[in-house]
Amino acid sequence: MRKATIKEVAAEAGVSTATVSRVLNESGFVSDEIKERIHRAVEKLNYRPNAVARSLKQDKSYTIGIVVPDITNPFFSKLSRGIEDAVAGHGYQLIFCSTDEDAEKERRLGRMLSEKRVDALVLASSDDRPDMAESLEKAGTPVILVDRRFEPPSNRLDLIAEDNRLGAYSLAKALLQKGHRRIGVINGSLTASTGRDRFDGYESAMREHGIQPDDRLVFEGRFTEEGGIEAVRYFMDLPDKPTAMLSFNNQMTFGVLLELTRRGCRVPGDFAVASYGWVEAALLLNRPGLLYVEQAPYDMGKKAGERLLQRLGGGKDSMQEPLTEIFEPKICEI
Repeated sequence: MRKATIKEVAAEAGVSTATVSRVLNESGFVSDEIKERIHRAVEKLNYRPNAVARSLKQDKSYTIGIVVPDITNPFFSKLSRGIEDAVAGHGYQLIFCSTDEDAEKERRLGRMLSEKRVDALVLASSDDRPDMAESLEKAGTPVILVDRRFEPPSNRLDLIAEDNRLGAYSLAKALLQKGHRRIGVINGSLTASTGRDRFDGYESAMREHGIQPDDRLVFEGRFTEEGGIEAVRYFMDLPDKPTAMLSFNNQMTFGVLLELTRRGCRVPGDFAVASYGWVEAALLLNRPGLLYVEQAPYDMGKKAGERLLQRLGGGKDSMQEPLTEIFEPKICEI
């Protein structure tokens, strides 16, 4: 079915295209009677404004790109909700993309969102190179990094994250204080700052207690549920099994708990489990003794959204030096 044009709406309402544009954009004075005629014409013809043409004319699309490794991960879902709650009242809509921890896919998505003329980009990067993000920033598209940073840190980009090194260090230390010396580690990708920082925090805690980290007790879990499942299978096949498992994100922890439960293992009776991030499935276990880092993804998203509004609002706030805000981790036990 052919789409109606603004000229056809104007002809139906008996007004000029400029008057139709003023009514639809809510700019300039138009009498209530004419507004009513135009809205009736729009409804009758099922007219939909051309968002691309409007964004070209206004140099604003009122869209924000959100690029994260996995939008199904509850952490990133809650972070995105925080962003949405901060910006929705100002007319912005979000475009969500998942990179699947693939740096090349992330670069493709960045180019695609730029071509769609998003007003800003929120990025939890799976890449260790800042090229794409800094290129967008230089071209005038504000970019805010969330959860993950580049190494060395970019001096051009805002960053909202948490102290991943301290969180992992504190988790490992808590296990060590409970008497565990053989700790099986399920790490994420070391190309991501979260993977590097959390692994570094674990190693620091081990060496502080006079224990040399053992490569045989480290499994690359890819930040996925399946990776957590595979890690348990790997650890269970070792001749000298770990007494505790330290997982560096909630998705992998869910896989760990799932596989341990399938095997009839008790947590923490047979194996202690520590998780970087809360896992709701732990509530189904009987006194699991789960140690975890309590994160604040919604608050981080809200902060990122508020910063976006400053950057997009023009004026002196948009010209401020890049913001870096680091949330402090909190260790809890259920």
